[in-house]
Amino acid sequence: MRLSLLGLALTATVCAAPLAARAQAPLTVYCSILEEQCRAGVAAFEKATGTKVTMVRKSTGETLAQIRAEASNPRADVWWGGPGDSHIQAAEEGLTAEYKSSSLPQLHDWAAHFAEQSGYRSTGTYLGALGIGYNTKVLASRGLPEPKCWADLLDPKYRDEVQISDPNSSGTAYVFLASLVQLMGEDKAFDYMKNLHKNINQYTKSGAAPVKAVALGETAIGIAFMHDMVTMIADGAPVKTIAPCEGTGYETGSVSVVKGGKNMEAAQKFVDWSLSAEAQKLVGADLKIYSIPSNKQAPVSPDAPKLSEMKLINYDTAKYGSVAERTRLLKKWDAEVKSAPK
Repeated sequence: MRLSLLGLALTATVCAAPLAARAQAPLTVYCSILEEQCRAGVAAFEKATGTKVTMVRKSTGETLAQIRAEASNPRADVWWGGPGDSHIQAAEEGLTAEYKSSSLPQLHDWAAHFAEQSGYRSTGTYLGALGIGYNTKVLASRGLPEPKCWADLLDPKYRDEVQISDPNSSGTAYVFLASLVQLMGEDKAFDYMKNLHKNINQYTKSGAAPVKAVALGETAIGIAFMHDMVTMIADGAPVKTIAPCEGTGYETGSVSVVKGGKNMEAAQKFVDWSLSAEAQKLVGADLKIYSIPSNKQAPVSPDAPKLSEMKLINYDTAKYGSVAERTRLLKKWDAEVKSAPK
């Protein structure tokens, strides 16, 4: 009997070991904001909670594809950052879990509304308007005018001078695509993008790449989120950024808990932390990041783009983040824009 009890005890200990190991496994965060934001945020969360974090930084489209591919055996616990359209699609596909953060009452209405739209499978952490950035020295050296409107970018003078990311891999570029469709109507928007294609020198994988290329003078003009351009200006780059005169769209940067993740409790704590004023200040103003934080108490830099001075469209995140609409528009963009001759 004693031997039997000892055997049962040993068996229970052996069986419990993997459970303990799983409970102590690092929290895995897939991050789709800037690398420096990802690293600073993860380090601060680790220090505040004692939770070890494994962070993987990829663009929004790449992250969505990876979470989708891993759906049967999720490796991530949290998806942090990137435009809300992709988070809405992940929610619709059942890739993220419902979680109503206790921080919701602290958020601006637009962030709380986004959470409601997603079925509380995602929550807004920041807002950023889409715009045009350009290197003033490069334009001056080439005798090119400074663009003010979307229409200006179609000027043949800008041939091979404009850079934007690929909407298949970049949430930034998908916001651009969806914004133009809402601003101009689908037919005119695709005509515009086909004409703009003649002036594009590269479709980059990441939405941040055109920002850096403009700052370095590798391209004269970039289409990206304005707050990322302001960061380059603050670092001394000869860059200007404007909201196009016709109007523009915006992203609701988001955070989501991955469904089936191994560390649900820690994932929820990370979401709560990312929505706090302290966290948003840390990865925002403290890093010279000029997006608009979702927490009402988080500081907004006086150098941040002034949303009140722009013509912002009523961006329909629910529609353009849906699986059907996103898939349809990307397929059409591949067929009619990216593959078009120059």
